[in-house]
Amino acid sequence: MRVELWELASYVVTVLGLPCAIAIFLWQERKERANEEEEQYQLLSDAYIDFLKVVLANPDLQLRTNEPLDNPTAEQRERMLVIFDMLMSLFERAFLVAYKDDMSEEDRRRWNSWEDYMREWCRREDFRNLLPQLLRGEDPEFSNYLRRIADEERGAPESQPFIFTGVKHG
Repeated sequence: MRVELWELASYVVTVLGLPCAIAIFLWQERKERANEEEEQYQLLSDAYIDFLKVVLANPDLQLRTNEPLDNPTAEQRERMLVIFDMLMSLFERAFLVAYKDDMSEEDRRRWNSWEDYMREWCRREDFRNLLPQLLRGEDPEFSNYLRRIADEERGAPESQPFIFTGVKHG
């Protein structure tokens, strides 16, 4: 009787306990992966904020306007090139870390922020004109992606107002 009870208990553990343990393990793995992705996104966001601090520290370059600086000095051109190099490095890192062909809704929302930043900068004529130089040696997929955005933004209106339609875009 005692042996049968232990045998029955082992079957119960095998049939119920093992699948439950596997499910808990997979749930924890998924949660950990989501936390890691959120941490990566936060690090990238912090890096962009640090980049904007550099932009703010150089107001004479007028980098937050859509119009290029009229007649920049050699020193201003050099600083602008360095700042654009920093930005390109940040964009490439974001692309390599956050972009996927098949994204979840959460991943798409995160990526859309980066694409918005890329589009904003690609509207600048001086940035677009430097793209061949800035993209030299960068990841080929990233280079193609940014060139496509630049081509799309070349013909885009200066300002595209946000109009709420009540439709959630995914």
